[in-house]
Amino acid sequence: MGTLVGHVLPGLGFFLIGLWHLYNHIKLYSLRPKAYVALSWFPTLKHRHLELKVILGGSLVFIVAELFIGPAKHQPFDLDGTIPTNHLHNFEHAMIALTFFVYASLALCFDLIKMKMRRSMTQILAGIAFAQEYLMFYVHSTDHMGIEGQYHWLLRLVIMCCLATTLIGIALPKSFLISLVRSASLMFQGIWCIVMGIMIWIPYLLPKECYLNSEEGHQVPRCHSDEAMHRAKALVNIQFSLYLLVTTVFCMLSYIFISKYYPEEPEYVLLVKGATNEEEDLEAK
Repeated sequence: MGTLVGHVLPGLGFFLIGLWHLYNHIKLYSLRPKAYVALSWFPTLKHRHLELKVILGGSLVFIVAELFIGPAKHQPFDLDGTIPTNHLHNFEHAMIALTFFVYASLALCFDLIKMKMRRSMTQILAGIAFAQEYLMFYVHSTDHMGIEGQYHWLLRLVIMCCLATTLIGIALPKSFLISLVRSASLMFQGIWCIVMGIMIWIPYLLPKECYLNSEEGHQVPRCHSDEAMHRAKALVNIQFSLYLLVTTVFCMLSYIFISKYYPEEPEYVLLVKGATNEEEDLEAK
C-alpha cells in the first residue's frame, strides 16, 4: 500500500502533467514562435480547468490515503492525540500534497475572477509548491543514508530543477527552452517516483545482499555489508542516469515530431481591447 500510494500513483500524476505540458508548450511554440508565451497550466477544449481539477482531486485522494487509509488504525494519531514517530512520514507526504492542492485551488480562483497578473501569481504558487516539496524531502524523517536516502537525494535534484525553471519562467515568460526543461523535469520527477516505488519496496528487485527490514511500522531497505550498500547506491546512480537519458531522447523526439505536425501559422496583428499591461496582453495572445 505504501509503495502504490506513496510513490507510484503520485509519480504517475507528475508524469502525465509533465507530458501534457511538454506537448502543449511545443505545440504553442511551433504554431506561433514569435508570439509564444509560457502558461502555468493548459485548458482543454471541452473543460477549461480539467488540469487544475485533476491536481485538486489527486492531491485530496493522496492526503486521505496517507493519513487515513495507509495507517493500520486508519487514523494517524496516538491515543493521546500526538503524532507517533512511525506516522511522521505520512504527515510529511500529506503536507506536500496539501501545498499542491493550495496551488491548484488558488490558480483556479485567479482564472475564474480574471485577476490581473494571474500568470505570474500562479507561477509563484507553483514555485512555493516545489520549494515545499524540496524542503520536506530534505528534512525527511526516513533514512538519509541508505538506499532510500540515495533515491531521495537524486529526487531532490529533479525537484530543484522544477523549482528553478518555475521561478526563472516568471521573469522570462517568452523563453521556450525554460518551459521545455520545466516540462521535462516534471515528467522525470514522475518517472523517478515510480522507479522508487517499484525498486525499493518489491523485495526481489532490491540489489544483491540487500533486504527489506521492518522498522517503526514500515519497511526500510538495508544491506548486509558496507560493500553491498556502496554497490546498491552505485546502481541507483546508474538507474538515474539511464532514465535521464531516456527522458532527454523522448523530449527531443517529441519536439521533432510535434513541430512537424504543427507547422508555423501566418502572423496576424492582434489588437487586445482593454489590455492595461504587458502580461495581460501576453495572456490574451
